[in-house]
Amino acid sequence: MPVLGSPLCAAALLAFVVSSVSVSLLIRSLQLGANKGNMTKGTAEDQDLNWRRSALLHQLNERRKEIIPLLSARGSEKKMLAESRYFPQQHQSFSAMFDYNLWNEITDGSRRMLMDEMDCDSLVGVQTGNVLGSGYTKLVLKVVLREDQPVALKFVNEQGNDMEKCLQDFGDPRGCLELVAYKLKKEIVLLQRLKHPNIIKLRGHCMEEPGQGLERDGGGGGRVTAILEQGYPLQMIQLLQSPWEERFRVCLGLVRLLHFLSRSPLGSVGLLDFQPRQFVLVSGELKLTDLDDASVEETPCRSDRDCLLQFPHRNFTLPCSAARFCRDLNQKRNLYNAYRYFFTYLLPHQAPPGLTHLVDHIMNSTGELRADINQTLGSFEEILLLYKSGLHLDNLPPSIIRDYTVMRGLATAGDVEYRCWPSFSPRGCVLAVHSALEGMALCSAHPQCTSFSLSGETTWSGHLLASFRSGFSHLLPDGRSEVYLRRAKASEPSGV
Repeated sequence: MPVLGSPLCAAALLAFVVSSVSVSLLIRSLQLGANKGNMTKGTAEDQDLNWRRSALLHQLNERRKEIIPLLSARGSEKKMLAESRYFPQQHQSFSAMFDYNLWNEITDGSRRMLMDEMDCDSLVGVQTGNVLGSGYTKLVLKVVLREDQPVALKFVNEQGNDMEKCLQDFGDPRGCLELVAYKLKKEIVLLQRLKHPNIIKLRGHCMEEPGQGLERDGGGGGRVTAILEQGYPLQMIQLLQSPWEERFRVCLGLVRLLHFLSRSPLGSVGLLDFQPRQFVLVSGELKLTDLDDASVEETPCRSDRDCLLQFPHRNFTLPCSAARFCRDLNQKRNLYNAYRYFFTYLLPHQAPPGLTHLVDHIMNSTGELRADINQTLGSFEEILLLYKSGLHLDNLPPSIIRDYTVMRGLATAGDVEYRCWPSFSPRGCVLAVHSALEGMALCSAHPQCTSFSLSGETTWSGHLLASFRSGFSHLLPDGRSEVYLRRAKASEPSGV
């Protein structure tokens, strides 16, 4: 595997360009002004080149405007920035002041001063690994740092569709790299602003020293990459085959995330490109990893007709508030996308019988957008409380205990296993149970089950993992294990 030999080489290899806007835009503006003076004298080819440069400069400036509110949206500042969209002349000096101060936060790497964040020194000697994901804009590598810390490195995909389209439109490799990098810049800012257990953690970023990158050619200052905690792309087919408890955990994490986004430090955040591919799993926990298409803009309106939420098979009209913004549009869009991409596939199937009425309520209220995110989170937390406490199992007959003999401090060997679905183990039948009583009920419901064991191993919810089998050859001492033998099967030759 290739090894990164120095901080500068590491950043160059990753090829993630974050340009100093105050420098690059000034230089490009001066170049553009000089070119405009000669446009009437140049050839048609020169005029086309000047037009492309002007269009590219416009795009760069528009991307800059998208990020400024994210860096400064706090209280009265956010209100002033919102007003500046409608009264731009009155707020030009205000926006310019924030532009200068806040962009230094990115280009000078001031965030790296925090002791728990990583910088270019962290990448010295790192071995590059497999590609975790790639898209139109970005590429993500799986790497292990010198301290055996697994991280993900995200940078611009110079072979991606965004770069290819930009080159076709403008023919400027350096300018296109700067333009495409804006999505990654935006993502870094959002990860700095939005801290939540269900958002991927930004461990730091790596930046070249000024003058080592494009700045020497008038294109900006330094190359940067985002250093993230390592997650694995969400595989929906695999998730569909997992136990209900794991699928519920994913949906619960998603709802907690959307609740946070509805009232984040930046205001209500809408996920415009809401797809399962925008998420990863970190130790079983769902985390949002792609935020470049997130929006903190409230949709302006004059009447309810302007507040139309359109989906492939459903449309919803939301109220236009007295402040002339569509009420809760970001929240409602996020919630319905959660319903159609996640809840529909993951929640109802094989839900515990004692919880199906609550699951059905969630499906109906979110599918019709009758509930807001607060009510939806309340319903999920109610299911979690009932599930963890075992209160949904009040119909289990206590008399079933008489059908089993318990042997504590012993474990089975020479197991004769059978498969059940969905199981926590692909090689046998391992299910989550709230107690030994639920394990007895499950074993009695499986005709081939003669015994099951509890080893004290638990799931994220605190449920016990029970291993069910159709037979075993002998017992071994194990202080952590308990074996429950089904008496009705005890006399059969293959049972014990």
